[in-house]
Amino acid sequence: MQTSADRQGRYEYPAHWEADVVLRDGGTARIRPITVDDADRLVSFYEQVSDESKYYRFFAPYPRLSAKDVHRFTHHDFVDRVGLAATVGGEFIATVRYDRIGADGAPASAPADEAEVAFLVQDAHQGRGVASALLEHIAAVARERGIRRFAAEVLPANTKMIKVFTDAGYTQKRSFEDGVVRLEFDLEPTDRSLAVQRAREQRAEARSVRRLLAPGSVAVVGVGRAPGGVGRGILGNIRDAGYGGRLHAVNKAFPEDLGELDGVPAYRSVRDIPGPVDLAVVAVPAPYVPAVVAECGEQGVQGLVVVSAGYAESGPEGRERQRALVQHARTYGMRIIGPNAFGVINTAPDVRLNASLAPEMPRPGRIGIFAQSGAIGIALLSRLHRRGGGVTGVTGVSTFVSAGNRADVSGNDVLQYWYDDPETDVVLMYLESIGNPRKFARLARRTAAAKPLVVVQGTGTAPQGHAVRATHLPHETVSALLRQAGVIRVDTITELVDAGLLLARQPLPAGPRVAILGNSESLGVLTYDRCVAEGLRPARPLDLTTAATAEDFHRALGRALADDTNDAVVVTAIPAIGEGSPGDTELAEALRSAAAAVPGKPVLVVHVELGGLAQALSAAASTAPAAAGKERADARGSAQPLPTAAVAPPEGTHLIPAYPAAERAVRALAEAVRYGQWRQDATDPGKVPEYEDIDEKGAARLIGELLARGKGFTIPEAETCELLGKYGIHVRRTVPAPTADAAAEAARALGYPVALKATAPHLRHRADLGGVRLDLADEEQLRRAYTELTELFGKPEELRPVVQGMAPRGVDTVVRAVIDPAAGAVLSFGLAGPPSQLLGDMAHRLVPVTDREAASLVRSIRTAPLLFGWRGSTPVDTRALEELLLRVSRLVDDHPEVVAVTLEPVVVAPHGASVLGATVRLAPPPVRDDLGPRTMPAY
Repeated sequence: MQTSADRQGRYEYPAHWEADVVLRDGGTARIRPITVDDADRLVSFYEQVSDESKYYRFFAPYPRLSAKDVHRFTHHDFVDRVGLAATVGGEFIATVRYDRIGADGAPASAPADEAEVAFLVQDAHQGRGVASALLEHIAAVARERGIRRFAAEVLPANTKMIKVFTDAGYTQKRSFEDGVVRLEFDLEPTDRSLAVQRAREQRAEARSVRRLLAPGSVAVVGVGRAPGGVGRGILGNIRDAGYGGRLHAVNKAFPEDLGELDGVPAYRSVRDIPGPVDLAVVAVPAPYVPAVVAECGEQGVQGLVVVSAGYAESGPEGRERQRALVQHARTYGMRIIGPNAFGVINTAPDVRLNASLAPEMPRPGRIGIFAQSGAIGIALLSRLHRRGGGVTGVTGVSTFVSAGNRADVSGNDVLQYWYDDPETDVVLMYLESIGNPRKFARLARRTAAAKPLVVVQGTGTAPQGHAVRATHLPHETVSALLRQAGVIRVDTITELVDAGLLLARQPLPAGPRVAILGNSESLGVLTYDRCVAEGLRPARPLDLTTAATAEDFHRALGRALADDTNDAVVVTAIPAIGEGSPGDTELAEALRSAAAAVPGKPVLVVHVELGGLAQALSAAASTAPAAAGKERADARGSAQPLPTAAVAPPEGTHLIPAYPAAERAVRALAEAVRYGQWRQDATDPGKVPEYEDIDEKGAARLIGELLARGKGFTIPEAETCELLGKYGIHVRRTVPAPTADAAAEAARALGYPVALKATAPHLRHRADLGGVRLDLADEEQLRRAYTELTELFGKPEELRPVVQGMAPRGVDTVVRAVIDPAAGAVLSFGLAGPPSQLLGDMAHRLVPVTDREAASLVRSIRTAPLLFGWRGSTPVDTRALEELLLRVSRLVDDHPEVVAVTLEPVVVAPHGASVLGATVRLAPPPVRDDLGPRTMPAY
């Protein structure tokens, strides 16, 4: 009998098991299979493990590994015996292995589906979550190799390892015998194990970003000796912002006797810095970056901000340089923002870090900003500054990240950080590309349930420096899916700031009812019209006339806010000329005091040529109350007396955002209304119904038989109808009609009236071209129609005519489902013909779809009124349509081999829905990395 070691040469090294992971403390490690070349690493690793940990592993004193042990632990067949190692800097910090066993506990091969598993973690790395990450990966490997259950024997005193197993979320059995705890657990992922995995992912990735944004010490590498230059500029920005940690300047060209530069300690190398360095800002030319990375890694630096250019944005050679940079940094457990990054900012008073090219530190606030482009990041900071009367109060910035090529740290990582960051209330993101849409949608949905997330999304063409997954979905579809996840999707950075200011300053509206009041009738009417266009429900504008005083505004706003029929108020104001006309400050105070007296509803101001009103409305010095005359630090760190106009309002009040145009204010309000509605709906997302007539196992058998014939093909019509029928989706039968006699015979079998259709690709579903003849009541009409079709379009073999029984009259719709490699399974719905084909009027939802989502999907298209009795027509059976959508969703969710489904047309009648045409495409299912173990993006 061959042993596993004898069979090792039969199996190729499984490179796809290699992965980089973020650990509990925010550091990183690489997980890879153990091979015969790892003997020395294994011995070195074991020598650094304490005697206690060795005892827990082998249940006896085991001071060193024998040559036989080393051979056994490094020779695997990658099927029945597998070993994985977690490495940092190329050296082992932990190992895990499994051995397949039979029912008697002896070594076995397939079809045995159980394996014993054992871990060993270096003491210096215990508590970092290494064992939990290794368990996820060894379980995924075992499932791939047909193993369904793990068994582990653990000493009762080894509580840390017992906790690793019990906290994993798998279905478990525990027993105690002969002084040993035996744990058995199934490897099939459960809802709990997936929830545990994602919670660990969030904590780890959030901490990895926190280490970059709140470092205790910073080194700027590449600081020029002469004034000017990127490195010298960043060093000055960090120093001038009042950074509270230790700051170091590094340049290998510094004279040996240079002790400091601009008051900052100076060194020739990161290695020369006494004490730990948490963050290194790298500003050297790209060819010198590898040496800097090595220095930082050896010094124990936790993360890098690489502002150096010359990477993937410069072409293929730069792309390879970028790949090497990421791999090099990860070997040392470091994360990277960049390369080609603009930098990071953290305004927290105990941090005050401006490690960026921005010359001034924004004032503290509650808005987190992420931008892949430095230029866009500066534009966002600048617009917030101008719109907030200085970036003050709740409209200031908490943290700012400009990730450049985002080779490592991406928007997903920063979202993980902001999700539970107590200093951030609103998130603004400018995304030129989305590297992992499926994960971003998942994280966005969770974040949006806690705080607003406003996104400007690129048009679909990724910048050259960005690695993105291929997607077949149009840009509009991706945008719709983001909205479904609670993302507030806007088109420009102006709209991004407009929405951000409102969401940061005001409560969410409870509904779409809007009161409008002001001193300009025409501006009020314009605001009313924009509200109607945005789908809001405005009341008739209240004109206070141009003679209105500040007190008039105060009383009118108070009444509007107290009115239960209003959910929000828009105040319009134009300059008034006259002795009693209010000044900017007076009017601002009147509006603010009225809003404070009746809190809970948002107030917006549309102002025209009132230069001081916006500043007066947003005047505040911090996010907390401050007394008049209190001092604050300005952007350069010096103490400045707090201006009287900048005193914060009483605690609990909201600052009122002002907009220079009605359409901008109303657009921001409409987005807030939609987001508020999404938040309400998210509390009860609905459920995925169970249908008793679904034959899931029968469908799986049929799919398996069909895929045995080939990979990636559209299945024949008969099998399509059979497969859909197993999910309660019945397609009206069609009968081929190669001759007029065959057509007549088919019609007699089906029963009149019938339809005659040409199914050639250029005529299919094209009633407008005359390729479909409906309501043929008898054989005479049928034969006449057959003759007309052949005379118009050619021979029957070219037309491929079929006969089908007539469905009840109704509205023609189309239902589609597709599995996209980047976004996942997507269900789409629209009206058949020009609305969907010409106007693109389709709505989309991620699968699986709940009953509430199906109802929303039907109502989301612009032409939905045609389904609900538009202009006196008879409403159709939307409940039957929703059930059909839910059944299609179940089909593609249960069977990922079903990669595309099209039902067209689906005629929705006053009673019931009829599927008249269907196609199904099968293929091996795409890899679902979101269900596998935690990994960082591969590079």
